[in-house]
Amino acid sequence: MVDTDPDTSHTELKGRLQKLMLLRLLFVSVLLGVSIFLQARKAETYFGDIQTFHYLLIAIVYFLTFVYIILFKTLKDLVRQAYLQLILDSFFVTAIVYATGGIGSIFSFLYILNIINASIILYRKGGMIIASSCSILYGLLLDLHYYGVIDPPGLGHDYPFEYQPSNIFFIIVVNIAAFYIVAFLSSFPSEQAKKSRAELKEKEEDISKLEALNEWILSSIASGLIVTDDQKKIIRFNPAAEKIFSLAGKDIRGKKISDILKLSNGFLDATALEDKSVSGPSHSFSDIDYKNRLGETLSLRLSRSPLIIPDTDQKGNILLFQDVTEMKRIEKEIKRIEGLALVGELAAGIAHEIRNPMASISGSIQMLKEEMDTNEVNKRLMGIILREIDRLNHLINDFLKFARPKPLEMRRFHLNELITESLELIKNSGRWKKNIMLKTDLVSDDLMVSDPEQIRQVIWNILLNAADALPERGFLHITTRKVMSEGSDGIMQDMIEILFRDSGKGFSEKAMGHMFSPFFTTKEGGSGLGLAMVKQIVEGLKGSISGRNHPEGGAEIIVRLKVQ
Repeated sequence: MVDTDPDTSHTELKGRLQKLMLLRLLFVSVLLGVSIFLQARKAETYFGDIQTFHYLLIAIVYFLTFVYIILFKTLKDLVRQAYLQLILDSFFVTAIVYATGGIGSIFSFLYILNIINASIILYRKGGMIIASSCSILYGLLLDLHYYGVIDPPGLGHDYPFEYQPSNIFFIIVVNIAAFYIVAFLSSFPSEQAKKSRAELKEKEEDISKLEALNEWILSSIASGLIVTDDQKKIIRFNPAAEKIFSLAGKDIRGKKISDILKLSNGFLDATALEDKSVSGPSHSFSDIDYKNRLGETLSLRLSRSPLIIPDTDQKGNILLFQDVTEMKRIEKEIKRIEGLALVGELAAGIAHEIRNPMASISGSIQMLKEEMDTNEVNKRLMGIILREIDRLNHLINDFLKFARPKPLEMRRFHLNELITESLELIKNSGRWKKNIMLKTDLVSDDLMVSDPEQIRQVIWNILLNAADALPERGFLHITTRKVMSEGSDGIMQDMIEILFRDSGKGFSEKAMGHMFSPFFTTKEGGSGLGLAMVKQIVEGLKGSISGRNHPEGGAEIIVRLKVQ
């Protein structure tokens, strides 16, 4: 068994074997041509007459070349084929030396050519193996010839006896030494080339890894990256930029950026980028607005840096876009909450102090009502006063619940029971219309750990809003399902989604922007604290709430609550 060299390139070895077969075929063809020429002229060479043996030898090489071609196309192990061909070439050279005079042949140098071929194709190991085979065959040939065991064609029988045994030994030793020296020395260039190829391949792999890493980094960053040349033409457009601008990078590469992106403040106009990479500041930032193809206005933060490649005249710009729409929304929400917190603390104290005088006023008016004349005008006026005092008390109570929410009391319960109870209560209230169709589609796995009283308050307020928004005839659908979603704490987790959909008029454009704002209401006599309180409770439970208009009409409120 011959050990294959794992470093030998299959493609490279294939090419070398093809060249070896071609050179062997050319060499034999030249020998055939010379033999025919000499035979035609009846010339006698110094190694004897050209006989049938010489032609037979050449025919064998042609036949072996045909066999090599078949093996080359059918067998996958090229290293074994290389050893096979080179060892057979050693026999072929030995046959040539035998046919051309044996001890006196001048063609012993062909062994050296075969060894050099082996060192080039199979490196030092192959060169030494072929040198050994050549040494054995050459030494055996000379010994057999000297002792008369074999007789090369065309030579006299007394020719070997012209040499002394010491001469034969000297010839064998010198040639064998030459074979190994040639194998060792000729392997140096091939070994060096092999080492260089390995180092080059390793560096190419490192470069490929670096290029792949660079590509992965640019493709993975969440910020949109656009690179332009000195002509303001786009040369790089990463996937995040494609997502932000809803454009395909392959379609816009090579086009001017000002022709592709129309930004609100003209920041990317051709004049705006003029020579900024050279004379302007090294970095600049700008907040811009961009309206995408869906009609949504995005808030983008643009960072610009110069692109300068050392030792070249190539320059350009690196533009980094960050979608800060959500961040700005959160900043506004935080400012709003901070403002509400300060006002809430003050207003809660004031509201608490107002309740006591309101109770005194209400009690006093009721006593006056009993003592005053019972005419219709006085009764009506007293009724108005008492009704408005009750409304003020209700408003103050709602406000105190909003400003000072109760601490959470977490326990296990079934959500479906809360929804069913709340629906029974709303249907028996005076605000529910009899011709409204009610439909539920509730998930069976409804067990959760939360504050049931707080969730009951959420469901009740949403049902009250729906009852007020629905016409005399309509429907209210309530659907629950398990989802994987992100809560107000930003963590992905199992949640139960409650979807309320009604067939009312839906939210107005103004209401969409202030849906959960305190004291904003579109209902006559409403406090504007219902949905604001709902949002506060849901977010306190680490859930989320949103509202929208359904494409088929009506409004939808979507509440998502943690399962546990």
